[in-house]
Amino acid sequence: MLTILGFAMIATFLVLIMTKKMSPIAALVLIPALFCVAVGQGAQLGDYVIEGVGNLAPTAAMLMFAIVYFGVMIDVGLFDPIVRGILKFCQADPMRIVVGTAVLAAIVSLDGDGSTTFMITVSAMYPLYKRLKMSLVVMTGVAATANGVMNTLPWGGPTARAATALKLDASEIFVPMIPALAMGLLAVFVLAYVLGIRERKRLGMLTLDEALAREPEPETVSAGTGTGTGGRDRLRKGTGASASGTGTGSAALAGGTENEDGDDEEFQGLDPNRSTLRPKLYWFNAGLTAALLTAMIMELMPIPVLFLLGAALALTVNFPHMSDQRARIAAHADNVLNVSGMVFAAAVFTGVLTGTGMVEHMADWVVGAVPEAMGPHMAIVTGLLSLPLTYFMSNDGFYFGVLPVLAEAGAAHGVSPLEIARASLAGQALHMSSPLVPAVYVLVGMAKVEFGDHTRFTVKWAVLTSLVVLAAGILFGIM
Repeated sequence: MLTILGFAMIATFLVLIMTKKMSPIAALVLIPALFCVAVGQGAQLGDYVIEGVGNLAPTAAMLMFAIVYFGVMIDVGLFDPIVRGILKFCQADPMRIVVGTAVLAAIVSLDGDGSTTFMITVSAMYPLYKRLKMSLVVMTGVAATANGVMNTLPWGGPTARAATALKLDASEIFVPMIPALAMGLLAVFVLAYVLGIRERKRLGMLTLDEALAREPEPETVSAGTGTGTGGRDRLRKGTGASASGTGTGSAALAGGTENEDGDDEEFQGLDPNRSTLRPKLYWFNAGLTAALLTAMIMELMPIPVLFLLGAALALTVNFPHMSDQRARIAAHADNVLNVSGMVFAAAVFTGVLTGTGMVEHMADWVVGAVPEAMGPHMAIVTGLLSLPLTYFMSNDGFYFGVLPVLAEAGAAHGVSPLEIARASLAGQALHMSSPLVPAVYVLVGMAKVEFGDHTRFTVKWAVLTSLVVLAAGILFGIM
């Protein structure tokens, strides 16, 4: 019964958000609460939610201060050279812009943190997509899929979890997987090229001057069209609120200023005259960011603590006056509230899913449904199961709850735990678009894309990329 209700709860949630009958926050809270009552455990709902909030609180804290930190770095101009370089490469060619999105997302993903990747990628690429009237779900889909492949780095999380759960060395899992992951990344670049060609055919080829002369696109973007309805981008003086949700810096990245009617007065890709720029502190900010990312990779301190300290130091040094610090915090408060609110709402979903035992029953049912004849091919089975299971479950639930069971089943048929562990990484390209991954809300929030639109567009491409990784692993004899 719990198995059926678990799948029903997930299906109900996905249908409601993809058809836009409910907002993601409302669905993440109300649907699990309703199903918790349905299974007769309504009295324990409070305990499940508190446990879920406790588990995700460090993630929420990390996202809050990471948004503030990178928002400040955008404000002061740290990423301006990156954007200029992308502008120089991409010009106004939609194909180059989409490929540039994939390359940038893959490079920034080396830090192992999805939220950081999405904040930098969206901040750099959003102005180009907006100005050329390109589909923003193309940007979010390509960025999420590229980050999903790179998420398999040993410091990214899944590899370390697999190694811990099966008591293996992370390098023994990851290093042989490099050829398969390289094929997965190549698949993302090919996908970006194809989607870029499609956007080029839809929009035509423009010179950069022609692109700059275009009117900006309305706010809300529909899947696959790059158009929609809603208010125009607006830079509100004194608050720094912007279309990308990241404050004056992002509005400046989006280009120039706007009059009261919402029309652009100019577009330069970057605004070199914004008041928040700190050119004299550029190398300090670059060094601080490099030190922060290094400390994250080396795990010198918990990531939430690192971003808390980094945000405080960045604010103090770049904006020594209290009024300026308050203005910067206020400029990014909207994005902080949206993302952290989504994370705590997701805590209700995961808390109920785990507390009621639905996850455990669902996993047992899936594993039990594997035919005995498939035993010698448990690595392939694990790879295929990793797609839906890591999408509908957290990485912790899959790697610590399901993977050991799959490894035991494989061992009974002579399949080594290393092969099982490597195969379990195949689904990460899809996992990064899961509604249970907090970072995806940073991506869609900053890009002003509906989560349901992102899901409908991205899932098919992410599944294809995951299958490429799995097929490459089989072809190379890795699993």
